[in-house]
Amino acid sequence: MNLEAIQENLPLYFSGALATFELLVISLLLGLLIAVPLGVLRSLRGSWISRLIWVYTYVFRGTPMLVQLFLIYYGLAQFEAVRESFAWPWLSSAWFCACLSFVLNTGAYTTEIIAGSIRALPAGEIEAAKSLGMSRWVMFRRIVLPSALRRSLPAYSNEAIFMLHGTSLASIVTIMDLTGAARQVNSTYYIPFEAFITAAVFYFLMTLSLVALFHKAEARWLKPLMPR
Repeated sequence: MNLEAIQENLPLYFSGALATFELLVISLLLGLLIAVPLGVLRSLRGSWISRLIWVYTYVFRGTPMLVQLFLIYYGLAQFEAVRESFAWPWLSSAWFCACLSFVLNTGAYTTEIIAGSIRALPAGEIEAAKSLGMSRWVMFRRIVLPSALRRSLPAYSNEAIFMLHGTSLASIVTIMDLTGAARQVNSTYYIPFEAFITAAVFYFLMTLSLVALFHKAEARWLKPLMPR
């Protein structure tokens, strides 16, 4: 075990862990931001908007995130119109393309999670809101959406953990994240076991932190809704 090389490169691992954390936060925040309105519209059965959103979620949930990342980062650069457009400074950035790919992917999964939680709401809550004379918008804002978001916490926590693990794909497009740091240490010292075990420990600690955070969130917002 070449622990001296790992110790010398701990700053590189911490830098990679920070990049991984930034990718995760950006992806989850922006993904949730687009998933909430899309999830509400997706829950409206029979509408053409719901069908369009279903196409988006079906495509991104039905294809590997690595393929999506390659299509956005490498594929779009193939077209001259894209290279000459105003968006090229962003689309030529590995960081932007990785964030875009992750946001669209987690947004698709989160949309279906929220839509499923809305459909699974107890009928009594909806009937109670209607009996109070609430309009459809007020009912969604004060009853349906808060209750659905609370009930979606267990499923969303799994999505957040999967997204954390999925950020490791960013190293393939030259981003020095946690996996990228491990690959660099391995290419320099030829110690794959030590290099990637160290990265795995970092991922494990970050996963434990996420699990603890969601457990506290569930205890605060979900537990009061559970049957006694």
